[in-house]
Amino acid sequence: MTKRFKYTIPSLLQESVNNHAGNTSLVFAGETNYTYRQMGGDVIRVAALLKQLGIVKGDKVAILSTNMPNWGVAFFAISWAGAIAVPILPDFHPNEIKYIIGHSEAKMMFISEASYRGLNDDTSGLPEKLILLENFSLFEAGASVKDLGSLQSALPETVADSSPEATEEDDLASIIYTSGTTGNSKGVMLTHKNLAWTAEKSYTFQQILPTDRFLSVLPLSHTFENTISFLLPMRYGASVHYLRKPPVASVLLPALEKVKPTIMLVVPLIIEKVFRGKIYPKFQKSFVTRSLYSFPPTRKILNRIAAGKLYKTFGGQLKFFGIGGAKLDPTVERFLNEGKFPYAIGYGLTETSPLLAGAVGKTVRIGSTGLAMEGVELRLGNADLKTGEGEIQAKGPNVMKGYYKAPELTREVFTEDGWFKTGDKGWFDKDNFLFIRGRIKTMIVGASGENIYPEEIESVINKMRFVLESLVVEKKGKLVAMVHLNMEEIEQNFHSLKAEAHQYVNEKVEEILQEIQRRANADLNKFSRLQAIWLQPTPFEKTPTKKIKRFLYV
Repeated sequence: MTKRFKYTIPSLLQESVNNHAGNTSLVFAGETNYTYRQMGGDVIRVAALLKQLGIVKGDKVAILSTNMPNWGVAFFAISWAGAIAVPILPDFHPNEIKYIIGHSEAKMMFISEASYRGLNDDTSGLPEKLILLENFSLFEAGASVKDLGSLQSALPETVADSSPEATEEDDLASIIYTSGTTGNSKGVMLTHKNLAWTAEKSYTFQQILPTDRFLSVLPLSHTFENTISFLLPMRYGASVHYLRKPPVASVLLPALEKVKPTIMLVVPLIIEKVFRGKIYPKFQKSFVTRSLYSFPPTRKILNRIAAGKLYKTFGGQLKFFGIGGAKLDPTVERFLNEGKFPYAIGYGLTETSPLLAGAVGKTVRIGSTGLAMEGVELRLGNADLKTGEGEIQAKGPNVMKGYYKAPELTREVFTEDGWFKTGDKGWFDKDNFLFIRGRIKTMIVGASGENIYPEEIESVINKMRFVLESLVVEKKGKLVAMVHLNMEEIEQNFHSLKAEAHQYVNEKVEEILQEIQRRANADLNKFSRLQAIWLQPTPFEKTPTKKIKRFLYV
């Protein structure tokens, strides 16, 4: 490990620019090199621009954009000027964006051309002055989108004082507004130490080398990507590569070939979609392959072959494929594990900057989120004496300062002795490996008082053929599964030459749903059995980190 440095964002940047000046820093995949020295110089100039515009220590400055190298420059510059960054997820509705700007009292905003266009000419509620993220030019809210392309950079050529504003470890660095599955957006206050300490300690799970290449596909305005795939690589001199367009296959595959990433972070949905859409259907195509896949020894061989092909698709040089943000489906994890794919599991929350625990390499156990991160303490609150399960509670330098302008809400999530209540129920095995049952808020209480975790029922359903995703809810006292099916695969398997082909497929869908209910109930305990199963014709609406917005369906 490297020597101790002051846990602030400016100190982290200074250390990296001094140690890795000539290394590639933040770039678009396959495009011109941009060194740490160049990035450091640009950060100082952008910070000077902020000060010229009247930004002082403690002011809030928002960032609204998809990922790009200048997003990171803006984030560093805000800290350099002593201000507080307010990253906004670009997928937020315009009304939510305006709420965040108003609630955070952001005095200025970095915004990309695409994000500005996405506001559809309704710029009410935005700060008066805006900074175009593509080239750091200035414009006023209400300016026409067509005029943005002709704007010139407002950055000063030289800066008289290049030193950062005096910043302490406990000063606020960022306020991140969550978009949770329960529908409540809260401003999480994260200090410089929260972020810089977590970035440094993440190294204890996976060593980062200056030669490592991160390929970024998750939003930088989410703390998982911000800390682990931005601040962590910046701390240790690695490079981060961004996509100019959303990570659909036609964009992602060429980028993987160009970058050949050594490290990537994804949410479970991304790898689950690949498995259920491309890999699993091939194992189910014929009676022979289905039989071979149902027999563990041959299943392991098939998984190894398929995972080997997947590894090559990802560029063939991955050493760390981090999965976090939600629970990974056990069937998909078994595929990755048996296929010897270099995956790792991370667990944490926005409120914990985000990492609390992780499973990497030899510490991977199917179904577990691994061991507590060095310097983090975990315990179970109100643990059940029979099951050993309780609410996961955490303490450490990564735990947030609180929710912005919400002291009562802050008090609710901390115990009297200062531990943060995660809202997740879990248990530890004899080796202190953490296992998570599900969110306490989504737990359904059965007719006789039993605790039913929808996530566990969903994991049973999701491993079945033709299922892409599912959601278990309570409707009028009954357990109901809403299931989104792979219609393309169904049509390929059951397409009829009859005139009634469409009706035939619909009948097959009904049969498939009934079979899913029958098989699921055969695998579930009595009080968790499904009373009904409904077809969900379209994909479920999700948060920007690809978790289903449960509150929309209950």
